[in-house]
Amino acid sequence: MISKELLSAVTAFGLVSGAAAVSCDDPTATIASAADATTVANCDSIEGSVLVSTGAGPTIDISGSLESIGGSLIVQNNGLIQTLSSDSIKTIGDVFQLKNNTALTSLSFSALSEVGSIDWATLNALPEINFGTPGITKADSVVIADTFVQTIEGINVESLTTMNINNNRRITRFSSSIKNLKNELSVQANGLNLTMELPNLEWIANMTIANVTEFSVPSLKTVNGSMRFDSNYFTTFLAPNLTEIQEGDLSFVSNPQLTNISLSGLEKVGGGFTIANNTALTEVTGFSGLTEVGGAVKVVGSFDQISFPQLEDVKGTMDVASTEDISSSCDTLNGLSSNVVQGGVTCDSQNANANNDTSSAGDGSSGTGNTQNAASLIGASTSTIVSLAAVGAFITAFM
Repeated sequence: MISKELLSAVTAFGLVSGAAAVSCDDPTATIASAADATTVANCDSIEGSVLVSTGAGPTIDISGSLESIGGSLIVQNNGLIQTLSSDSIKTIGDVFQLKNNTALTSLSFSALSEVGSIDWATLNALPEINFGTPGITKADSVVIADTFVQTIEGINVESLTTMNINNNRRITRFSSSIKNLKNELSVQANGLNLTMELPNLEWIANMTIANVTEFSVPSLKTVNGSMRFDSNYFTTFLAPNLTEIQEGDLSFVSNPQLTNISLSGLEKVGGGFTIANNTALTEVTGFSGLTEVGGAVKVVGSFDQISFPQLEDVKGTMDVASTEDISSSCDTLNGLSSNVVQGGVTCDSQNANANNDTSSAGDGSSGTGNTQNAASLIGASTSTIVSLAAVGAFITAFM
């Protein structure tokens, strides 16, 4: 029979060797220490996933020979890790997931260019991100929520499905060379001085923008779904190349510093058209090319001029009200025939309560009052943990 001393030694050996038995061939290579990170980094590639365990840290460096992770790179619920880095990993086939790592202060992946998706949340000590040059050039979706970052740069993907940037309270600048967004761009509940620059964006399915101080989309041509701007702080919105919102709504609601909307090239809004409670907006005259609205038109506020000189077809009603004297504009709008505004026109001049109504145009589609909470868009990702327990078989051999 095996002695107690030998049993203790074998058990200790098994536990230690089990803890260190990370391998390039594991379905999930679990990094529990800096030594494990070195072992993983010396692999040429990993077909499965890499998981940094909850007790690993404070520094995990996966720099070495490793260039490709076929599955995911996952670090979650780790209160110890402070630095996570790699200067060799170029591709992550599935999700790059960082969640609830509250001590993480340094993140550097200078060689990384391709990921399946980025899913980051609750990194509330992380001040900056280093993706290197040219940065991320291929990804399907990007979610960055509840971080301490001041800028988000280095996400230079030409085509994305979804981008969601929310609850990053210190962020002041976001710049990206994205050209197409297949599903949605959602930017909400971030810092009060956020400048957002998307100079190459040409086509997007849906856009929801809130709490942004400057917003630039000079190349935007087509919105397939809806475009909504609620509670922003920019003074001017220009989209000189935008010609069509194909199926959804256009809305500007409760943007208190907005003085100018210029969409002179816009010809069609497929859904409803809403401008409401933008108290600094004194003219609604920047839609000189608009000919068709597939839903209702609702414009309420404190403007003294409003005109739609090329309007030919509004499928729903047109409701206009201002705190100011717009009697002359009302005369013109009331003169539009039922062939132009199929649901009829209501125009109310010097209405003291005009800014109180912030509901969307009633066209049957989802309006500004139904904007999704950005946090609910954070997609769940799958993490796999493999347990190694071979001590029993080893002990049996000595019985």
